[in-house]
Amino acid sequence: MRKYVFGTGLIGAITSGLELLRGLRDEDEPFTWRHALIWLSWGITVALTIGAIVDTRHDVLEERAARAARTATARR
Repeated sequence: MRKYVFGTGLIGAITSGLELLRGLRDEDEPFTWRHALIWLSWGITVALTIGAIVDTRHDVLEERAARAARTATARR
């Protein structure tokens, strides 16, 4: 699980979010529709990354349960 949580997708999403925050702080420009699209894109990226982690975790748990069931059946 650790390899998915610290994977490049999540690290990339976090660092790009930090860069977006720095950009908001440093700019003297008003918030425009382009900024809104960039934030929307970042939100989608984070959601997909977290969804992939959850989905992978679910698959791992299913595989462990199936393996445990096979071992319990084999012992009978």
